[in-house]
Amino acid sequence: MPQRAPEAIADLCHFDQAQKEKLLKSIEVMTDKGLRVLGAARSLFKKTGLPDVQHDFIFEFVGLFGFVDPVRETVPLSIAEAHEAGIRVIMITGDYPGTAVHIAKQIGLKNPQEYITGQELGSLNQMELMERIKTVNVFARVLPEQKLAIVNAFKANGEVVAMTGDGVNDAPALKAANIGIAMGERGTDVAREASDLVLLNDDFSSIVHAVRLGRRIFDNLKKAMSYIFAVHVPIAGMSILPVLFKLPIVLLPAHIAFLELIIDPACSTVFESDPEEKNIMKRPPRNLGDPLFNKKAFILSLMQGMSILMAVFLVFIIALYLKKGELESRTLAFATLVFANIMLIVTNLSWSQGIFKIIRNANKPLWTVVAATLTALMLVLYVPFLRNLFHFSFLSAEDLAITLFGGIISLLWFEGLKALNRKEGKR
Repeated sequence: MPQRAPEAIADLCHFDQAQKEKLLKSIEVMTDKGLRVLGAARSLFKKTGLPDVQHDFIFEFVGLFGFVDPVRETVPLSIAEAHEAGIRVIMITGDYPGTAVHIAKQIGLKNPQEYITGQELGSLNQMELMERIKTVNVFARVLPEQKLAIVNAFKANGEVVAMTGDGVNDAPALKAANIGIAMGERGTDVAREASDLVLLNDDFSSIVHAVRLGRRIFDNLKKAMSYIFAVHVPIAGMSILPVLFKLPIVLLPAHIAFLELIIDPACSTVFESDPEEKNIMKRPPRNLGDPLFNKKAFILSLMQGMSILMAVFLVFIIALYLKKGELESRTLAFATLVFANIMLIVTNLSWSQGIFKIIRNANKPLWTVVAATLTALMLVLYVPFLRNLFHFSFLSAEDLAITLFGGIISLLWFEGLKALNRKEGKR
């Protein structure tokens, strides 16, 4: 008993035009309910010599089978999240348009009523297809080889295309897409080999979760790079400026090593462990041509570094002017730089949230780094052996408060800028 597409069954049963129209009406009724439809026919053959082709058998039409392929509960929410993130979702299926439209409505695709069939797709040239797909999100009765044409048309429109598939015939489209995503559970080996990613659970929500994770990693890398650039501006400046102005040396090799022991764990643990921003899935996708460390990040990081440099150098100059002496002036400048470094780490954990909110939601590695830094600073300031080793002097509580104030105030402008951006965003 052959079971296949109803049109093929109608051909095997040698339907006339009236029978075909009746069959199509029945199919339309079933597909409008969201059913996937197969046709069934049977043939009895008692002769010894078989016909050359299957079409020559005398088939009797049995009927249509309609079955429901339920949508996973996670799919509508994931598609809504993808839309909010500026990701366009389209559906390519071999099902009838009625079934495709019904499912598109269920899962929340945009503009579900408009669709292109495989037959129509075959009649469109490249330019016509590129224009039609700008608004159409449902492709029904599509042949496997037509998926490649759809992928190429989207790419020709400048879109970044992620394609999912599981069959052998999906391999060309998976390979042509910017990101090919194969089904790991039911996907063929050919599809997996042609893809860039393989899903372990064959769930669309996994793709959206991967986008969320990718955006978080991208954000954290950008924050870490901005921090690295910003923190080395005052280090370089305080190494060069005293030489240029013929002042006592501020940063000795041991001091730079001390600072690097703060910088390295901050980059490798604090920024890496930073949770995602709340608006991470409400941003439009970034342009692929934009660099990781773009012009805006460069300017903001440079301004952060320069403001810290100004604060530290000002503390150093004032200390020298007040006749504090070389050791005490160096100590005040170094402590200011350390506090400013901590402030820089904290404020760069989010370029949108305020510092108090960052502290309230801070990850554990941040507190570990801050605690270790403050402990080490207290040791080099108040343990005589270490103080002499670092060429520091004893700081009073008043001096320590001044350095803390200098470190914090050096980056208050950035917190003001974030508050202004938040206010503009609400407007």
